[in-house]
Amino acid sequence: QVQLVESGGGLVQPGGSLRLSCAGSGRTLSSYSLGWFRQAPGKEREFVAAITWSGSSTDYADSVKGRFTISRNNAKNTAYLQMNSLKPEDTAVYYCAAGRVFVRATTMCDYWGQGTQVTVSS
Repeated sequence: QVQLVESGGGLVQPGGSLRLSCAGSGRTLSSYSLGWFRQAPGKEREFVAAITWSGSSTDYADSVKGRFTISRNNAKNTAYLQMNSLKPEDTAVYYCAAGRVFVRATTMCDYWGQGTQVTVSS
């Protein structure tokens, strides 16, 4: 019912920035809470950031606070993750997710995108 497609990933040097986008289709995303998760090779998928359907509340993993910003534009049916001051340990596949409740864990997510690779390396 909801399809999510991430874009904006790529290779960036440490200290650089990337902006990820998550485009929704099938249904509008305005009634869903959205989140970003990431998974590095050999590790479990972990929470990165979340935002409520209205954008009134956000939450971040401690590892990205002060560096990453989640936002959404319901008119464009799109969510974003602005990533600044990137570190090699940020390297992972980043996934956009949507749910009917505030999504801060994988079990709270009803829909997932296919992911986009972010590699931070010099």
